[in-house]
Amino acid sequence: TSTSSSGGMAKRFVTTAEVTVSKIFPAGFCWQTSSIIAESNFGFAPETMNFALTTGLGDALGVLGGHYLFYSAKKAITKDDSINMTSELHTGILLGSAAFCSGTAWQPIVNALQGANLSFGEVFTGTWVGCGLAFYAGLRAGRTILSGFLSHVEEPTYENSKNDASLSAAIGGATGFFVGTDAAYLPDQNFLINIVGIQDGTPDLVGSMIAGTSTSMGFVAAQSVLNGIFPTGKCWND
Repeated sequence: TSTSSSGGMAKRFVTTAEVTVSKIFPAGFCWQTSSIIAESNFGFAPETMNFALTTGLGDALGVLGGHYLFYSAKKAITKDDSINMTSELHTGILLGSAAFCSGTAWQPIVNALQGANLSFGEVFTGTWVGCGLAFYAGLRAGRTILSGFLSHVEEPTYENSKNDASLSAAIGGATGFFVGTDAAYLPDQNFLINIVGIQDGTPDLVGSMIAGTSTSMGFVAAQSVLNGIFPTGKCWND
């Protein structure tokens, strides 16, 4: 019936908002913060593996920490006994492990695409696809490994592969919009520069806030399209 589908649509957008606040914003914020630490504190150049791994770890910690804190707060505020914090911890670890993969892949992918002198749109699209695939691979590997000892992580099945794929497509959108924070590369083509461009001289904390905003915008934009086109019961957030 139309009532259930519109109710389903509302539920999709509520879930989209919760995920954006609990994981997507913290992921962008912590990726950017860890990139500053990698360069300023450890002296890692952005083209090094150490830099990529540091930012991947920051991304993962943002997702795991954001997820766990969000549901701890939600449980405390709503007094909802159905929120199982062990289950949420396991989910946070699974999503964090996938975010480690996409977060680590982001800078090498962007470096490679920019190094090939591609247009901003091509770098944007290539990063979306590349990081989306990295997140998906991390999610599938995480299910394979973690389901062995984390009771609330479902092992990989055909059914959850479809949900993992639709979620990964939206995560790709977050990583694509994150390319917009690079104000130095082809600024005249960067259609996001006036909204999320991080300029030289932007204070670190402000830069991290902008980074979280960029990933949030990308995720919401991509997920809103998925919310609109996926049949009821077929998207990851149903």
